[in-house]
Amino acid sequence: MSLPATPSPSPLLPTLPLGALVGVIAPAGPAPAEAVARIPATLEAMGYRARLYPSCHARKGFLAGEDDLRARDLEAAFVDPEIAAVFSVRGGYGSGRILDRVSWPRLLAQAKPFVGYSDLTALHAQFTNAGRIVFHGPMLASDLVDSPLPPAKLGFDILREGLRAGTRWTPARETALFHHPGAAEGPVVGGNLSLIASLVGTPYALKVRGALLFLEEVGEAPYRVDRLLQQLRHAGVLAEANGFLLGRFSGADSPAEVLADYLAPLGRPVLSGWPAGHGPGAQVLPLGTPVALDASAGTLTFLQDVLAPGTGSRHA
Repeated sequence: MSLPATPSPSPLLPTLPLGALVGVIAPAGPAPAEAVARIPATLEAMGYRARLYPSCHARKGFLAGEDDLRARDLEAAFVDPEIAAVFSVRGGYGSGRILDRVSWPRLLAQAKPFVGYSDLTALHAQFTNAGRIVFHGPMLASDLVDSPLPPAKLGFDILREGLRAGTRWTPARETALFHHPGAAEGPVVGGNLSLIASLVGTPYALKVRGALLFLEEVGEAPYRVDRLLQQLRHAGVLAEANGFLLGRFSGADSPAEVLADYLAPLGRPVLSGWPAGHGPGAQVLPLGTPVALDASAGTLTFLQDVLAPGTGSRHA
């Protein structure tokens, strides 16, 4: 078992220039063949070239091929010097099955944008645990091939144009679930609530101490959200966060009351309604980079450069 490295200063990620080669992997569930077939054209319309790895075309029940295949593709895409960024086909289920099948030191030695969400929270956690930056954002076959919005409207323009310290984001927020005023600083970490809870008690658990915990979920009834938050509270995870950023909780009844039950007693700032998570029009959100969260103003201000032209390092 190759565990993620201990946190170290995150290398500044290079921007993704037009014409760059993007590695496309399927570390979790399979995507419909017709959607996969449209991925090269989707990336070409964004200004990039695509290299689809074998897992994109594989299927084993609810998985995109055997565990070893998916792990091998993940590692290969990161260590290949021709690949400038790694995008995911979809989530579904299966990322957790490969956590102990990859060489995390090899992956974490790379400075490449890694885009995905949902089940990929299990992978993203290992990057942010080690002080690396990843991107919670729409995936190719499950979001982008049928998106009514251009990728720039979803925040993909930051990969090309850069994201510098001092940038303040004030997006149009969606339905607020629970709000608590105040301000806090720390790296944004997290993602899908179910995946975060599933990692508790393992060597791959998300490190939350001193961070701003981002949470989103889909299709989970309020009592199930309660169970997941209860697990995080009993494990001490919620109390470790400096504040909370809440994205979409879609596909089920609103868990606003449940979220208030667990987060209000902590007295930490909570900014909700952030347009990230499952569903059309979700925005790209960098994870692992320090920000200042102002729940009263509804803003995130980046405290260090995230992407800059001509920077970063790639080595095997």
